[in-house]
Amino acid sequence: MLIDVITFGEAMVVFIASKEGEFKDVSRYSRGLAGAELNVAVGLTRLGHKVKYVTRLGKDPYGEYILDFIHKEKIDDSGVYMDSNYLTGSYIKSKVKTGDPKVFYFRQNSAASHIDICDMKKTNFENAKILHVSGITAALSKSSQEACFWAIEKAQQCKMKVTFDPNIRRNLWKSEEEMRSVLNRIAFRSEIILPGIAEGKILTKKERVEDIADFYLEKGVQVVVIKLGALGAYYKTSDGVGAYVKGFSVSRVIDTIGAGDAFASGFLSGILENLSIHDSVVRGNAMGAIIVTSKTDNHDLPTKLELEEYLEHVRLLA
Repeated sequence: MLIDVITFGEAMVVFIASKEGEFKDVSRYSRGLAGAELNVAVGLTRLGHKVKYVTRLGKDPYGEYILDFIHKEKIDDSGVYMDSNYLTGSYIKSKVKTGDPKVFYFRQNSAASHIDICDMKKTNFENAKILHVSGITAALSKSSQEACFWAIEKAQQCKMKVTFDPNIRRNLWKSEEEMRSVLNRIAFRSEIILPGIAEGKILTKKERVEDIADFYLEKGVQVVVIKLGALGAYYKTSDGVGAYVKGFSVSRVIDTIGAGDAFASGFLSGILENLSIHDSVVRGNAMGAIIVTSKTDNHDLPTKLELEEYLEHVRLLA
């Protein structure tokens, strides 16, 4: 089977608080699953693309739950390995009225943190179009970081596009300096990068979106797309074309976690369908707007038809 996108990283079970308040005061939680790379895989698959997802899951009930979900979503699971030595990661997430929810992780030494080069060597890169890399995977462990760089080199040998979302998680890094160094090394090896504005400022030590974009374009990156939250996004290409793309208004923001992953899946689907960078960013903005109205990272990611209907509805209201 021909594959459009290969991505790899950690999938986790998430327990979402049923009411606002401190974790210790909440007795009921709903179960879901998450993981930046899995969210992207789900979003792309629902939009009609073929995605191979590589990960390690514990041979435990959480791992079985995630594997069943991957099957149901029709994501290629030939790179999903069940590990009897380590457990599947998980986390709990608070419910909030505004702003980002609190999260507490149980992921140290998880099965996914043991992703390594051997796992990637088992993956067939031939004829795939895009390798999507997340900074979270690079932060999990030395072996998963090595897997990132090996996969990028392999993808380039196979003439694939490499796309990169920094997905900064400060608590996974030993220091800010190491984080900046590793994530920028990955960025400089990528054709397309998708940082959020706060991430761009941290990684480049620059404030203006135009300067952040130029920092990477001068290093050989072809397209820089900077996510601006509710304001939309800014992009600039290596040929000097740049523009702000307005975001979509939503009646109520429920949860912002997963919005960047939704954006990535929408944007990448546009690239796969040979849309312009501008139109791909519009699609990314739409996906992000849809998912922030949901309490989960991926449950309400739309199908291609649902996305088209959403965009048409927005146009009619404009």
